Amino acid sequence: MPAQILTTDDLREFKLELLKEFKNMLQQVNFNPVDPNQKKFLKSSEVAALLDISLNTLYQLRINRQLPFTKIGGTIFFESSDIEAMMAKNKKQPKMKF
Repeated sequence: MPAQILTTDDLREFKLELLKEFKNMLQQVNFNPVDPNQKKFLKSSEVAALLDISLNTLYQLRINRQLPFTKIGGTIFFESSDIEAMMAKNKKQPKMKF
């Protein structure tokens, strides 16, 4: 069985290919296909900034089960579609003037 020799150039090329694959995988998971600039999963600080609310208010929405979340390790993630659904559910219609 012939031996194969790996050079540092081979390893560098492999590293670049691997990084490219990781970037592609992250883009597929992290971006909404409808709007490629919108992340699918947001952290608490991002949601609070997006909705212009305090982290405490976001905590209350989470505790009261008004906004679904996923906890991985110690990090809490919110799905952008859940945020949009909560906003639509709580949307108030304008009063009709007679």
